[in-house]
Amino acid sequence: MTSAPADPARRPWPRRAIAGGILLVLGGLLGWWIFLQLGQPFAIDRWWNRLLPDDPTEPALIFGLVMNRVGGTWLGVFAIPVAVALALVLLRRPWAAAYFVVASALSALVVQLIKNLVDRARPEDIVVATDAGSYPSGHTANAATIATVAAIVLPRVWIVIAGAVWTLLMALSRTVLHAHWVSDTVGGTLLGIGMGLIVAAVLTEQLERERTARAGARRAAPRSPRR
Repeated sequence: MTSAPADPARRPWPRRAIAGGILLVLGGLLGWWIFLQLGQPFAIDRWWNRLLPDDPTEPALIFGLVMNRVGGTWLGVFAIPVAVALALVLLRRPWAAAYFVVASALSALVVQLIKNLVDRARPEDIVVATDAGSYPSGHTANAATIATVAAIVLPRVWIVIAGAVWTLLMALSRTVLHAHWVSDTVGGTLLGIGMGLIVAAVLTEQLERERTARAGARRAAPRSPRR
């Protein structure tokens, strides 16, 4: 007896596409609002920037510099993504690897496009050297994209929590170093999650088929007898 086809309304891709589209639009609208304000920081930006010391303490500085390297530079942009993609391929999850690479690349592309369009000045008390364009935070967008991909590829509660904590820590580190206004990190989070969901919506069928096949293979694998 053949099983009935799944109800299209219950498939995850429409929800992912709608949620991702809304988040991308919100991130774009926030950038447009900042552009109309000539890049001037909001009241909450100034308040948060004043709350953090101009000269971070040594533990805070080390935390910020480590996150800066992990979330950017050649390590965060190339080495870690390539290592993650290769690991997924070795685990026989090629579609998951493709999803991760495409989502990360498109997220970075959108971030750079909006950076150049908005052209917002960074805080004057910035601690690290970085490129021009404060909105949105590329480090935070990258962290949010990785967290979203991980939650979809490995749907576990602890993965979702770990991804949320990782994104929050990355956002915090960018303001600790005064590399971004807090609204930059909000925009980066919106864009990173949004792009992760949009790409997941496009690849939903392939990702679900791959996940189901892997689950079936694990169940069919012979278990060693207990002694």
